[in-house]
Amino acid sequence: MKLSVKDLINVGLFSVIYFIMFTIAGILGYIPVFVIVLPLVAGVLGGIPFILFIIKEQKFGAVTLMGVITGLLTFLVGQTWMSILFGLVFGLLGDLIMKSGNYKNWTRNVAGYCIFTLWTIGTMLPMWIMRDTFFADYRENGGTDAYIDAVMALTPNYMVLVIIVLAIVGGLLGALLGRVVLKKHFEKAGIA
Repeated sequence: MKLSVKDLINVGLFSVIYFIMFTIAGILGYIPVFVIVLPLVAGVLGGIPFILFIIKEQKFGAVTLMGVITGLLTFLVGQTWMSILFGLVFGLLGDLIMKSGNYKNWTRNVAGYCIFTLWTIGTMLPMWIMRDTFFADYRENGGTDAYIDAVMALTPNYMVLVIIVLAIVGGLLGALLGRVVLKKHFEKAGIA
């Protein structure tokens, strides 16, 4: 099935709602320790709109497009191009996993959302792979020395693995929260 105009409108709408949840999680990053838990919080907050999105849009390509749109929106507000690439890659992988269960298998939908949530790492990766440039730019744009020093201390190289795990856990918790909140919709959609 191809995505119709109505599907594209739903993708755009849910992408914006998901992006708002991601932005709320990102605002917590003004407290240095929350920089590390961003993928966890984003996964949890984004779970309800994402799971509702999957109930409404059970067509291949919708999740991929949502990943691209979300990555593009984060790029437009100041992140690097990596957010678009990660949105595409992890959106596509999540889409493929969910499609393998015809978007009706709960376990595959959860696994797909956990993988989708990994796109958030693209917004954070510059802290490790472009460390000096990233923090110099942050300093030039008004970041204080105390904040930058705190974030640098919290982000040694091994923390990349921690944020990957936190993204997956956030995806799992967000999907479970979405299922609890949207129980009535699950029954109508016949998702086991």
